[in-house]
Amino acid sequence: MTERLSARDFAPEVLKLFDRYVHGDLSRRGFLEQAQQYAAGTIGGAAGLLAALSPQFATAQQVKPDDARLAIHRAQIDSPAGNGSIQAYLAWPKTAQTGATGKLPVVMVVHENRGLNPHIEDIARRLALDGFLAVAPDALTPLGGYPGDEDKARDLFGKLDAPKTRADMLAVARHLLTVPMGNGRLGVVGFCWGGGIANYLATQVPELAAAVPFYGAQPPAADVAKIKAPLLIHYAGEDERINAGWPAYEQALKANHVPYQAFIYAGAQHGFNNDTTPRFDAAAAKLAWDRTVAFFKDKLKS
Repeated sequence: MTERLSARDFAPEVLKLFDRYVHGDLSRRGFLEQAQQYAAGTIGGAAGLLAALSPQFATAQQVKPDDARLAIHRAQIDSPAGNGSIQAYLAWPKTAQTGATGKLPVVMVVHENRGLNPHIEDIARRLALDGFLAVAPDALTPLGGYPGDEDKARDLFGKLDAPKTRADMLAVARHLLTVPMGNGRLGVVGFCWGGGIANYLATQVPELAAAVPFYGAQPPAADVAKIKAPLLIHYAGEDERINAGWPAYEQALKANHVPYQAFIYAGAQHGFNNDTTPRFDAAAAKLAWDRTVAFFKDKLKS
């Protein structure tokens, strides 16, 4: 069995280039050209580095799509943003269908800037096994949905109409507050781009019961006063780009008496919870995820 790579197997400069590539600040060609100087001895050169850093969905999968304990459904959720409807992936424990568990707390799962890929579907299934109705919308719906290819998804994401996309995510959140299977309590967890959306929804949905942004962009300080939901915030220690916004965000949270907990995981890279790539940090991810599930159980099931 091939030993799994970690962030420590790559030069810090390569990780920074990859972060720029992931977030659309550097083209594929730009990454390959600039990473070439660090690719000596690497099978496939710079292209080999990129392949090694890219997601491996099958090997990281924790809960199979056909897990007998779960019910899985794909749905369309109406959006008034001009996009018609948004595709979503739903997962929940089958015991809920028999009435054994009663109504379920609902968690909206917001993906990274690639759309609803297999990793995010797996995250939804993990939450479902913990007793939640997990709903993962696909922001790429207006452009045909997640295309099954990460590079294509990256290119499509840059073509989204940002205000309409935020309106789509807001429409999904408001819909989930009233779903018949739900208990009326809604939480949101988001990663990277989705972490920014989790912060955004906290400023827009006063009924939100809990929000958990993973390394997400912070909302404008002027909007923080609108936040009513308690926050559980996760940051990677080695994430200068996102962490630069944290001091002002924390100051605004304190000034507006917003309940929050924030954790910075020393040595972890941006994307550390994503176990499909070498940026995954097993220790940090487990701690952050355990905290997340406990937080949702406390805020949504009570």
